[in-house]
This record gives sequence, structure tokens and C-alpha cells, in this order.
Amino acid sequence: QVLTLMDASFNVGETLTITGVPKPNAVRFIVNIGSSDSDIALHVDARFNYFDDIRKVIFSSCKGGTWGKWSYGQSFPFEEGKEFEVCSAEFLVILPDDSVFRFSNLLGAEIYPMIFVDEDVRITSFKIK
Repeated sequence: QVLTLMDASFNVGETLTITGVPKPNAVRFIVNIGSSDSDIALHVDARFNYFDDIRKVIFSSCKGGTWGKWSYGQSFPFEEGKEFEVCSAEFLVILPDDSVFRFSNLLGAEIYPMIFVDEDVRITSFKIK
């Protein structure tokens, strides 16, 4: 089930908190923040077991449909069926185990109107403040 929030207006400098629960037998889930499907300032891909990645969190961005460099997080703090909370402020991503990943705002915009969540997760809340 895809969840897309349009006109959410997540501004650089604000904090976005997403709370959810990975589904049983989850393969992966993704969170994208951007201005369209082809312009994604922050792509977070939590991979339980997807292609060659087992228990990895991957960060990237996409500009004009072209993906940038993939960066791997240092931990994988997600468990199937266990609620998590992910916070992002100026693309400082704080994972459930309090590990922090800094990701550059490569698209350079101040406002990102689209938040997109897909794959094996049930989102229970979004907060922007």
C-alpha cells in the first residue's frame, strides 16, 4: 500500500517524524521526501532482505530521474512488527536506535511538498513541526 502526502510542505529546518510498524515478513520499506517522483531530495530504503542487502538502511537522492550515490547507514534498528519512529530535520536522519545519518540537500530547495512511503510498512503517524 502506497501512502503519498502531497502539499505536505516539509520545509528545510523543520522536523518530520514518521511512526510506523514494518509488516510481518517485510522485505523492505522506503520513505521519499521531494518535489516529485523524479526529484527526491531524500530516499531512505530500509532493506530487511532485498537483493544482496540484508538488514541495511540505504540513503540516496534522485534528480531529474537520475539516482545519486548510495550511502549505507551504520545500523539496522528495524524489527518486523515493532513500532519505530524516524525523524528528519534538514536531512539529519535519526533512526530508532538514535544513530544519526547526515544527508546533503542535493536538490537545494527550501520546501519539499511530497512525502511518499511504500512497500512493507504500516504508517501510524506523520508529524511536521
